[in-house]
Amino acid sequence: MTETRDAEVHHLIGGALCLDFANTLYGHSESVHEYLYDYRDLVLWSRHAGILSAHKAGILLSKGEQAPVESEAAFRQAIQIRETIFHVFASLVQNESPRDDELVKLHQVWLENQSHSKLEPTESGFTLGWEDGNNLASMLWPVTRSAVELLTSDELQRVKQCGRCDWLFVDRSRNQKRRWCSMSACGNRVKMARRYQREKQGT
Repeated sequence: MTETRDAEVHHLIGGALCLDFANTLYGHSESVHEYLYDYRDLVLWSRHAGILSAHKAGILLSKGEQAPVESEAAFRQAIQIRETIFHVFASLVQNESPRDDELVKLHQVWLENQSHSKLEPTESGFTLGWEDGNNLASMLWPVTRSAVELLTSDELQRVKQCGRCDWLFVDRSRNQKRRWCSMSACGNRVKMARRYQREKQGT
């Protein structure tokens, strides 16, 4: 029986694909927990996040094993893109201007990835899909599109960072006062820590 890897149980709380991808590292300034250790993790996370079907994931895993140099290059590219996305949005959350080189890099990668997009008919018109193929970095195409779409949308003002960890999320709550990446995780931990301090001070 294959052991479940962290990439397959990562908490998808970002509200946008690009933020979920940025959140695959917990602690960008000081690594606390990494969810993506290799190309296999990248593929498994992409299946978990709904980017890849189980069939497509199987094809990429097999191809990656047959082409270790190329799969390692795709993995390194993914990590670079992840960090770029994180730094851009984290800067904006902190009311700082993202670095020009990171914006340029994100834009360039997005342009390159868009060359793999195609118009697909739907019942009401058309949508942008992706060409068929087994490109080892194909899971990054929708991730970069998500980042550019979020950057150019009205929801950019709703992007926040957890008050306990460094994870990013889109606050779609009615009053837009969400403070934690997840109430069941960081929110409860903060509450427990405060309760402990109160009880400690009361003794």
